[in-house]
Amino acid sequence: MSDRPAVRIARGAVHLPAALYDRYFPGISAVILLIREGTLQVLPVHHVAAGGCLLKQRNAAGDRVAAAPDLFLAAGLQDLDAADLPARWSSDSGGLIVELPPESAN
Repeated sequence: MSDRPAVRIARGAVHLPAALYDRYFPGISAVILLIREGTLQVLPVHHVAAGGCLLKQRNAAGDRVAAAPDLFLAAGLQDLDAADLPARWSSDSGGLIVELPPESAN
């Protein structure tokens, strides 16, 4: 994985490369997705019974995807299709912070 982790958003789904998943979400099978102040927050759910979006394995390489079309629709971002979005871990929020493209900020 490069020093600058990145994610992709397409059709209301968040795609996490395997290296990013392994680094920040090992063993996690669900996440909470929030859109706030021009960022997408990806927060791990440690007990699946607590809810959240399933973090499904997408391919043999171990890439993961979490689908949340309703979240993106509610934010007016249902058509957002963006790759290589910069991401960073935030100790304050306890999750991954993904910078959304400037034109999509609400």
